[in-house]
Amino acid sequence: MIRPEEAARPFTVSELALEVRRTLRPLSSVLVKGEVSGMKVSAKGHYSFAVRDAGAVIQAFLFAGDARRLGLVPEDGQEFIFRGRIDFWPQGGQLRLVVEFIQFDDFGRMRAQLEALKLRLEADGAFSAERKRPLPFLPRVVALVTSPTGAVIHDLQETILDRFPNMEILVYAAQVQGTASPASVVAALRRCNREGRADVVVIARGGGSFEELYAFNTEPVARAILASRVPVVTALGHTSDRTVADMVADAECRTPTEAGTRVVPSKADLRAQLAERARGLDREARRRIAVEVERLGQRRIRLAQALPTLLRLRRERLERCGAELARLNPARQVDLRRNHLVELGRRLDRAAQRTIQARASQLEGRRTPMRLERALSERLRAALSGLTHRRGRLEALSPQQVLSRGYSIASDEHGRVLRSSAQTEAGRAVHVRLAAGRLKARVEEVHE
Repeated sequence: MIRPEEAARPFTVSELALEVRRTLRPLSSVLVKGEVSGMKVSAKGHYSFAVRDAGAVIQAFLFAGDARRLGLVPEDGQEFIFRGRIDFWPQGGQLRLVVEFIQFDDFGRMRAQLEALKLRLEADGAFSAERKRPLPFLPRVVALVTSPTGAVIHDLQETILDRFPNMEILVYAAQVQGTASPASVVAALRRCNREGRADVVVIARGGGSFEELYAFNTEPVARAILASRVPVVTALGHTSDRTVADMVADAECRTPTEAGTRVVPSKADLRAQLAERARGLDREARRRIAVEVERLGQRRIRLAQALPTLLRLRRERLERCGAELARLNPARQVDLRRNHLVELGRRLDRAAQRTIQARASQLEGRRTPMRLERALSERLRAALSGLTHRRGRLEALSPQQVLSRGYSIASDEHGRVLRSSAQTEAGRAVHVRLAAGRLKARVEEVHE
């Protein structure tokens, strides 16, 4: 039974809820540390979950807009420090923590783990410039590992297609924020390598805080970039610190727009360069042709000037060769040898007569004994006999004697002596010298 003093007007439920919310106003900004559990997401993208420790549980709520701004979505089993306000929800009769900011618990420990990871990677040579691969000059296909929604993918595609309109772009969708993002980025990068269609891959997001870039400071992502067969470019937005992904990537860009410019050349610039090079090649070709034409003209002039002299020299050489051939003609040599032998015979006769006369005068004047005269006569006869014998041998060896034995000497129309049938051919004229007279004939057949 309600006593009279308690008979004042009772609160309505709504009034009580309003009073509770008024009472909670001092808790409009609190920090709460705890473990996430029971994560749920509504159709509108709002998140509801519980934050617990060993002794208590409080319900929490994260609006979709705040989640997008933070770039970090908590998952079950993870510990965070939440900043928000305590509010009472009249419709459900629940007391909730409305989250406005999320930070990993023990920020200093995470920094220490990151530095330890950098030391391990540096020891493996992961940051070495020699390890990093050059980007292709003109890729056939560009792969993008990023969120399939938002401004980043739009900026990348717009930049690439603006520079090279028919460039093929492959998108490998990945979560680039939240604690699930490392595994998602690794899976997308591995798929890109497995398919093997791209020549270069860009890993991109729109920047953010240390917490928001959590995925790109993890060892799995770094190892996946190192293991990639395709050159990797990072474009993680304007950040105060370089991430581990930036440090191991083959190239690092500050923004997605810069990455698009880095991986794809401008088609218009390439065409302009090709046109300029074509013009340069044309100019060089024309210059070289002009030089060669001028050089050919000069050679023609020099040849025209040198031709008369060359012909004169060749004519003089031909005349000398003709004279030499005439001098070495066998018939002429035989005549010369015969005349020489006749002259030697005459000289020998004259010498013999003079010797005989001189000896006779000496014998007559001195009345030499008859045996001296006989000895002189014998020596003279012996000398005459030897001379006759030598003359006979010379005449036997002379070409004329060879001809007299039935042989002949054949020569071509130029006077060259033919020593082999290979020196002429059927239908050619030949000259034949006999012991008495000459013949002019034509070759009917040639036999080896």
